Order: sequence, then structure tokens, then C-alpha cells
Amino acid sequence: MKVIVADKIGERGVQLLKEQTDWNTVLTTKETLEREIADADALIVRSATKVTADLLAKAPKLRAVGRAGVGVDNIDLEAATKRGVLVMSTPGGNAVSVAEHTFALLLSLARQVPRLDKAIHEGRWEKSSAAGTEVRGKTLGLIGLGRIGSEVAVRAEAFDMRVLAYDPFISEAAAREMSVELVPLDQLLAESDFVSLHTALSPATQNLINKANIQKMKSGARLINAARGELVDEAALAEGLKCGKLAGAAVDVFAEEPPKSSPLVGLPNVIATPHVAGSTAEAQEEVGTQVAVQIKDYLAEGIIRNAVNLPSLSADQYRRVRPYLELAERLGSLVSQAAAARPARIRIRYAGEVAEVGTHLLRSAVLAGVLNAVLDEKVNVVNAPAVATARGLSVQEETRRREHGFPNTLEVCVLPEKTGSACGFTAEGTVFHDGSARLLAMEGIPLEAQLEGTILYLRNRDEPGVIGNVGTTLGKLGVNIATFALGRKAVRGEEAAALVRLDGPVSPSILEPIRAIPAITEAKLLRLE
Repeated sequence: MKVIVADKIGERGVQLLKEQTDWNTVLTTKETLEREIADADALIVRSATKVTADLLAKAPKLRAVGRAGVGVDNIDLEAATKRGVLVMSTPGGNAVSVAEHTFALLLSLARQVPRLDKAIHEGRWEKSSAAGTEVRGKTLGLIGLGRIGSEVAVRAEAFDMRVLAYDPFISEAAAREMSVELVPLDQLLAESDFVSLHTALSPATQNLINKANIQKMKSGARLINAARGELVDEAALAEGLKCGKLAGAAVDVFAEEPPKSSPLVGLPNVIATPHVAGSTAEAQEEVGTQVAVQIKDYLAEGIIRNAVNLPSLSADQYRRVRPYLELAERLGSLVSQAAAARPARIRIRYAGEVAEVGTHLLRSAVLAGVLNAVLDEKVNVVNAPAVATARGLSVQEETRRREHGFPNTLEVCVLPEKTGSACGFTAEGTVFHDGSARLLAMEGIPLEAQLEGTILYLRNRDEPGVIGNVGTTLGKLGVNIATFALGRKAVRGEEAAALVRLDGPVSPSILEPIRAIPAITEAKLLRLE
């Protein structure tokens, strides 16, 4: 076996590869990479090396690309998949570093460490004004209980803190194992002395910490954000800090980086660091070792971990399954974002060819769509089952007879945590002759729509003027409509639904005037990528 290490990784990872006595581990430079990759079995990169379609074409023997890090923007995933090259990343390698930085920020807020340090260096002895607060016995609210949130919870328990969490996609049982109490968001905000953000960015979480939610927070509470800058309305947070509603905030991330005009910069009760929560020597060593282990296990034993694309398929298998994988993932994402209740189970129904092309892959694609809507780490058809199991999600699968008109269909339904037959949300779709994924119905309402882009999901009373009012309102807001798909229940005058595809970046603020339309009963922004 020949393994190319194109970018610098930790020495421990390199040594692990070199210990394979019958392997040839080669450390390349930019100038030598193209020559050495011609007979390579695997390639390890960080962010510097661009794994393009042209580079992959020069590596006919290549079986795997390992990325020492989370993001794979520097790798052409489509080209890799078409060539049967497995691409793996190393999610969670910096989870401990981010969790420790979160706690560093929390303790610095509690004891005013930066302010007192600055005073000492400026020749001031401010002992009389240095009263801080203990964290023992205080309540920590975690918004998001993924890998990093879980690590923070472990550390909070060691500090004798009560830990609450808001995470719609983890079960009560999984939370209890971490000694964490799952609560609604409003309760978490009202009871927490410290609120720490560890969730993915989505239409549902953008500006989650806004003026309204800050008012729901406990007076004198402190906010920590080492996740995504866009989770916080910085102007609203600055206002809450200035008026004394909040005692302090500590942020490692900003909506704009570097923060050229953030209202948080310069406030005396704000601690800020330059997006370095995951930047430790140990984290970099860990991801280097992790990617080396993954490459070794895959080449030696065929074990696949943390893959971000499909495993190798024959050309015919890949041709048949690919469009249904896209349909499955987008239906999963749609029901995940549209459902109101926390899902505990997912029901999938297959009809026609869909049941013949590998339902295990389709099941994983549905789970990936459901989970990617809320998780920070990337989930795919390879790791989706394990992630779902860890979060307490179960799957029920059924095969049904072909339906008249659209013989090959896939239906996805999320089931709420409480037992019963009622669905949290249901969507059904198919693949058209051109290979595009199409919605056929949702919540029992026939409705044909494209499953892509930014979508305004509406439920409304079936009465005249709704379409015109929606179009007029969006026009006044400067939002252009790409397509407008609508349907209604069989009985005229009952209930209707619509999926409105919108052009360009759309702010969640458009929902308020849409919801103000009298006939609208529900409005949400969905993002199907």
C-alpha cells in the first residue's frame, strides 16, 4: 500500500502509518504530489491541498482520501464519488478543545479575569471591585447536546453545576445518561445562570438569541457562544448587556469575521476571542492521528468511519440509486425542519423501484437529511445510522404496493416522542424522468414541488386571496418568488398548503409579516441544499 501525506499532520499519525511494514508512506510537497499520487492507494490532506477532479484523474489506484479536519470544501466530492474514492473527515477531533475553551470563557466571565488582568498590567489594584460568582450550584443551559455540548456537560458536572439542555433531536434517555435534563427552550432561558450555544446554523437557529429570547433569560445571566456567530443577534445582545439584563457575554465567533462593526466589540462586559476554540496543539495532533487510523483501518480491513460520500458502488448501482438518495435526504430534511414535535421515530415507506435499489442506503439518506437539519457535524449515508442510534432515533420501514400514476415513491414520516400513530409530519416524493427529486404530497395534501433551495412553507385556510396576499407581502419585502406550489385537501374550503421557493438569501424576519396574513395558520423557512 502507498499512502501520500500531502499536508503536515501530527507526528503520531505519520508514525502510525510508517509502522505498517509493508506500506510505503510518502510525505510530499506541492511540487511532488502529482508525480507521487499516480500509484497511491490513499491520500491524506488538511486544508492546503486541493483535491480536484484533475488531481483525482491522475490517481487511478486511489481508494480513499482522508481529511485531517471537519470541512471538505477543498475536496471535489462528486468527482471522488464517481471514481469510487471514499472520502473521510475527522469530526469531533476538536470537541474537547472547544469544550475546554467554552469553560475557559465561562470561568472568565464568572471571575472577571480579563478585566482584572488588564488592570494589573496598567498599574491598578482593583481588589475591592473584584467580587465574582461561584459556578458551583449554578445552572448551565446548553443549546445543543452534540459532541461538543456533551463534553461541556461532563465538565459542568465536575464543577457541581445543574445542567439543562434544549435539543429537539436527542432522546430523554440519551440525555439522562449524561446527567442532563432536557427542557423546552423557554424554560432553559428562564432558569439558566449561564447559557452556552452548541448548535448548528439553520433557518430555525439563525438569530436564536434575539431581543425576545434575551428578555426571557434570567436577569444577570451570562451568554457563551463558541459555535456560530450567526446564532446571535449581536445588536440585541449588546442592548441586553448595556441595560443590565445580562451580566456578561463571552464569544469566540462573530457574524462577520474579523468583526469590523460588531456592537459587541468594546463593551466592558464582553470577553472575545478570535475563533480559536478548536485551535490547540492537541486538537491538531488528534485529527492527524484520527485520519491516519481511519485510512489504515479502511485499507487494511475495509472498516469505514466518518465517510462524507458514498461507499464504492458499481456504475450500474450508482446510476440507479443516486437520484433516490437525493430524494430520500431532501424528504428527510423537509420533515425534520417542518415538524413541530421532537421526533423519536421515523417511518419510511417504499413503493416500486425505490424498494429494489438498496433500502439500507435510502434509510441512511433519510436519516442524514433529518439529522443534518440540526446537527453541527456532517452526517451522511455511512454514519447516519450510528448517529441516529446515539441520539435515540429509531426507524420503521415498510414496503407497499405501487401506486397508480407514480409507481416509484418514497414516503417519510417523523413520529413524535409520545406513543401513538399520529405523525409529526409526513412527506411523499418521487424521482422524475430527468432525475430530479419531486415532492408529491405533504400532510396528506397533494402538492407537487421541487425539493431544493430556500423554501417558505405555509399552511392556510382555503379561501380566496391568500396567494395574492403572500405574493404582495414578499414583494414589499424585496423577496423574489422562484416557484409557487400549492395544494389543498379534497374538500374545498378546508385547509391548503404551499411551498414557495425564494431567490437569494432570505432573512427569518420575513416570517412575521407573512404570519400576519389572516388566513395563514403556519409559516416556516426551510433550507434544502
